[in-house]
Order: sequence, then structure tokens, then C-alpha cells
Amino acid sequence: MKKVYIETYGCQMNEYDTEIVKTILKKHSYDFTSEPENANVIFLNTCSVRENAHQKVHQRINTLKLLKRQNKQLVMGVLGCMAQNLRKELLDEKVGVDIVAGPDAYKKLPEMLANVDESGEKDFYLTLSEFETYSDVFPSREGGVNAWIAVMRGCDNFCTFCVVPYTRGRERSRDPLNVVQEVEQLAEKGFRQITLLGQNVNSYKYEDYDFADLIEMTSRVNGIERIRFTSPHPKDFPEKLLQVIAQNDKACKQIHLPLQAGNSRVLDMMNRTYTKDEFLTLAKHIRNTIPDIVLTTDIIVGFPTETEQEFQDTLDVLEEVKFDSAFMFKYSERKQTIASRKFPDDVTEEEKTSRITRLVDLQRKHSLERNQRHLEQTFKVLVEGNSKKPGQQMGRNDGNKIVVFPDIKADVGSFVNVKVKEVTTNTLIGTTI
Repeated sequence: MKKVYIETYGCQMNEYDTEIVKTILKKHSYDFTSEPENANVIFLNTCSVRENAHQKVHQRINTLKLLKRQNKQLVMGVLGCMAQNLRKELLDEKVGVDIVAGPDAYKKLPEMLANVDESGEKDFYLTLSEFETYSDVFPSREGGVNAWIAVMRGCDNFCTFCVVPYTRGRERSRDPLNVVQEVEQLAEKGFRQITLLGQNVNSYKYEDYDFADLIEMTSRVNGIERIRFTSPHPKDFPEKLLQVIAQNDKACKQIHLPLQAGNSRVLDMMNRTYTKDEFLTLAKHIRNTIPDIVLTTDIIVGFPTETEQEFQDTLDVLEEVKFDSAFMFKYSERKQTIASRKFPDDVTEEEKTSRITRLVDLQRKHSLERNQRHLEQTFKVLVEGNSKKPGQQMGRNDGNKIVVFPDIKADVGSFVNVKVKEVTTNTLIGTTI
């Protein structure tokens, strides 16, 4: 039985895809190992969204080439978005990669592995599908607290900085009954929380079902206590979905609302299809509808032609909304994107660094302020395991905030009530009651 080693880079969708790959290969008698030195096949499931993930994969390939020199029969493959985006580069003889497979090619991996074994030639499959959702492949999971579930694939937004439409294809949604069936299997295995995934989940549409319907349907599964989702897009955040989040006890009161930039001209160049004022109106409406909502976001600094004054608009949005946390990045040009073809990457590295430093400092201030509001509050915490500090356990509250409490030997997957006594920028610290 051949052994496969898989490393996963990037987003939660890639984590889910790795589970799909494992399930497919298991059905073809492949086993898995946690050590690349023990593998007959090595796969890197890759990401092209951020430059650092791109660089990490290249560095890792160079390291793993040492194993190929020691074992001529070792097969090395690159899967996922980077495979889709950089086929010619990866198939160069000097790189040492034998298989390149895009996100819609995973069912073909057993055949591709057989072809490489028989012929000794490289193999690739990078056709993007209009229909593939892997709805007939329920990932085999070993157990845990949270399970990722891809409810749709691809993206139709074509934000100018983003490579996803070119690496994952157009939007297509799974049958909601099929999603519910997967959720039922997860509940039987003891999972208490699910996270519904899509590049733009609030554009989910299957016949007459929308994303709000899907949350309602999955919430009826016995054993599932919490439902999260990521990521929505501010351009089409329907009132129906907001009301479901507000009224359904299992729908977590946390929304990730990617801003990307606070200036309307820059947002237009990004093709985000909303203005600064429209975003602020939406954020205010969400907070008015669900006062205890946890709002998080994504921000890019140094997008082409962004001026200092336009960056100040981003800081202004942060001051007004006061997000609980944010993922913040310096703009990096990605091949095949509209921005790489149309706009010069003309903001200097020094200016990008200055802006992101100021952004991080402001967000840390807001994160601490938002957490201080939780002092003396009691939260129902889903236990995830031991904290990094000895003698403590940790979990997350409904708002997805990390909560640390004394080790009471609570079972992973159980719920405990924790009263918050201290806070940091990223953590709530308390005692069980």
C-alpha cells in the first residue's frame, strides 16, 4: 500500500479540499503518513492568493527535491490554486514536480498517479469545471470540534486584485439536501460546530434555496450546536440572511465583512461594487440589528495608486466601525489578475510598510477596546483543548473569540460557562461558573 504525505497551504477551502483528496485516495487503497520521508507520494495543496504562501511552496519544493534524489520512485505533486496558476513553471524539468492538478481535478488523481507510475512521464489536469462541487465525496474526518463544509465553489466577483476566479472557476452551489446529509454524518461523529465555506457564501443559490435557507436547514440537524460561515461579500448581504443570524440560536453572532479599502475610488478600482458610505451603512445596520455582533474584516494597503489621503479613509472606516479583529495585508501583485494587467504596482514598499504598521496599531487598540466590553460577562464556551499555558484550557465563544480558563478537565467538544476577568488584544481570560 503506497503512502501519501500532504501539506496544505492557504485558506480553509484548501483544508477542506485536502480532506476530499484523502477520501478519494483512500478508496483507491492509498494510505497516509505524517512524515514526508516515509511517503511514496508527496502532495502540496497550494494557495496563490498571498505572495508569502507562494514563496513558501517554492521553498518547500526545493527542500523536498532532496528526497527525490534519494528515492527515484518518489512522486511529487502540486495541487490547488498555485497549480492552476503556474502550470508551465511547475512542469519545468528543473522544478522536480511530477503531477500538477487544479482544484477540479482531484477525482482524477488516482488515474494520474497510475499514469506517472507506468510511463514515468509528468501528468497534469487543469480544466476548470462549471459543475464540479464534489457533492458525491463526503470527506472522512477523524473527529474534532469544528468541521469545514464547502457549500459552493468558485467566484464570479472578479475583484481586480484576486486570482480566485482564474484558479477556482465560476460559482456553482451544492444541493442543500446534500449539504444537510454531510452535516448529519458529522453530527453522528460528534462534531458540535460546522463552518459553511465559499468564496462568497451569501451568493449561494440552488434552485429556489438561498444561503439563509441553507443555514436554517443545517440548524435543524440534531447534535450541531453552532453554525458559522465565511466569507460573505458586502455587495449582496441580504436582509433575510441578517434576520436568520439574529433570530436563529445556532447561527453564531459573528460576521466576517471584508472591507479591503476605505476609499471609494480605490474600491472602484478593486471592483468591489460598493462605496465607503455604503459599507458604513451596512456595518451600522448590522450592529443595529444584532447589537452584540462580532464584526471582523480584511484590509489591503498599498493598492496601486492609493494615496496617503485615500489610506486615511481606511483608517476613518476603522475608527467608525471598530472591528473586533482584522486580517491586514500589504498589496502584492498576483499573476493573471486584472490589477496586474491594468495597474502599476506603484506604492513603494516603504510606504506599504508604514501604512500597515499604522493600521495594525489602530486595530490592536480597537480589538482591546472591544474585548474590554466583555469584562464580567459570562459566555458559553465550546471547549477545543488545552491552552498554550500549562494548567489552562481554551475554547471559543459564540463570537469566535478565544477564551482561556483554568483546566477543569472539560472534554473537548463540551460547553462550559466562563466569566471574563481579564482581556488581551486577542484573548478573553476567565473562570468557569
